[in-house]
Amino acid sequence: MGKTILEMSHITKEFPGVKALDDVTFKVEEGEIHCLVGENGAGKSTLMKVLSGVYPHGTYSGDIIFGGEIQKYSSIRDSERAGLAIIYQELALVPDLSVYENIYLGNEQRKGKFIDWNETIKKAQAQLAKVRLSVDPSAKVRSLGVGKQQLIEIAKALSKNVRLLILDEPTAALNDDDSDNLLDLIMELKKEGVTSIMISHKLKEVLRIADTVTVLRDGKTVTTLDRSELDEEVLIKNMVGREIENIFPKRQQKNIGDVRFEVRNWTAYDYSVSRQILTDVNINVRKGEILGIAGLMGAGRTEFALSVFGNPKHYRITGDIYVDGEKTEIHHPFDAIKAGIAYVSEDRKKDGLILEQDVKQNLSIASLRDFAHRVVINKNEEIRVAEEYRANLKIKTPSVESQVKKLSGGNQQKVSLGKWLLADPNILILDEPTRGIDVGAKYEIYTIMNSLVEKGMSIIMISSELPEVLGMSDRIYVVCEGKITGELSGEEATQEKIMKMATV
Repeated sequence: MGKTILEMSHITKEFPGVKALDDVTFKVEEGEIHCLVGENGAGKSTLMKVLSGVYPHGTYSGDIIFGGEIQKYSSIRDSERAGLAIIYQELALVPDLSVYENIYLGNEQRKGKFIDWNETIKKAQAQLAKVRLSVDPSAKVRSLGVGKQQLIEIAKALSKNVRLLILDEPTAALNDDDSDNLLDLIMELKKEGVTSIMISHKLKEVLRIADTVTVLRDGKTVTTLDRSELDEEVLIKNMVGREIENIFPKRQQKNIGDVRFEVRNWTAYDYSVSRQILTDVNINVRKGEILGIAGLMGAGRTEFALSVFGNPKHYRITGDIYVDGEKTEIHHPFDAIKAGIAYVSEDRKKDGLILEQDVKQNLSIASLRDFAHRVVINKNEEIRVAEEYRANLKIKTPSVESQVKKLSGGNQQKVSLGKWLLADPNILILDEPTRGIDVGAKYEIYTIMNSLVEKGMSIIMISSELPEVLGMSDRIYVVCEGKITGELSGEEATQEKIMKMATV
């Protein structure tokens, strides 16, 4: 390290009504792992899109200096030719093509006018070896897990003789094992001379691999820290502009009442994979309680949530649901909503929001009957209520008529939550409520959760993050292979106890 490979100097990027980047400057040294952190909406992804040519020269002000020369990329192909490669959180692979076709898509290995498939497969195998991935190059990408697909994206980047690898939230959708494998690979690539920029909200990952960290806040450079200065508290303070004494805010009052929602002898069979996914599950949650559900990925947590929320996946189900002590038949999400149950889904972009629609439409969609006179929507009332929820949930958006896809991840999550709060539920199921959002937005979501249970709502929180489960739950159920393997009070629960129950 020591030689500057990249400098972004005084970068400013504006969208209608929003200054996404405001005079951002930072440097990356050759051979280092440089992490870029900040709250959702801080400008991290926008900065990388400027760097990679997604936003071409002329649409921003400032200079990109790469390899000692000012660059004026007009497209992402220009940056790739210069030795840059960017891997987004949403993977850009073609599911129905093979692994080797994906690796060399757009960079086909030719013999004369024709593609040399034998050479393509041979080279693809060499790239897969570099990323330590042992798969059949002819396998369809859709047949592989997300962790392996992420490695294929990196193999694709390496096939283009990359000098600077940019990874945008690379572990957001990965389990712990796949995340560890990916981080190890990034450090191995460093030894081979590959410089990396990684965007991440997971501060423990940043502290593990970063040589240098640049913090952005509100579209501006706040600070750059080298490894000797790195500390989680320092990063949080720079990211949010204040110290967060306790990442999990204390509830002002706990007033846990009678059982509000109960599931008895719940069993589910998934026809799509021809296997039983839940077996004899018995769970209850009380009024004013946050109930945590923990377990490894694939244990059946999300399947449980979907099965009780009207079974949209059409599992074969046996068992009973009781709401306030009364047996309740729920055969469709509409039945669940009528029974006072809401479900904030795990994947907000795929299942929770309509990204092309605006904020007010997404907020009102689960409660349209409340805004309708016969078949006509009262737009003024819809806007009034949307503005109220925008203020209460602190949704950062230029307007409630802005498209949801233009919001940061944390603000999208607040819209997804607001949609269901508008339906006025008594029981709220939160599936991975803080996935892919920063520490400041997490704190705000936790504060909202505390406020809701203080008012008597019952919350079921499914989470892969054990600190979150431990920090927020009054009581915890642990799921393993579709069965409840343990129940713990918040006071007695530890990571070790939960992991032991999750791996029986």
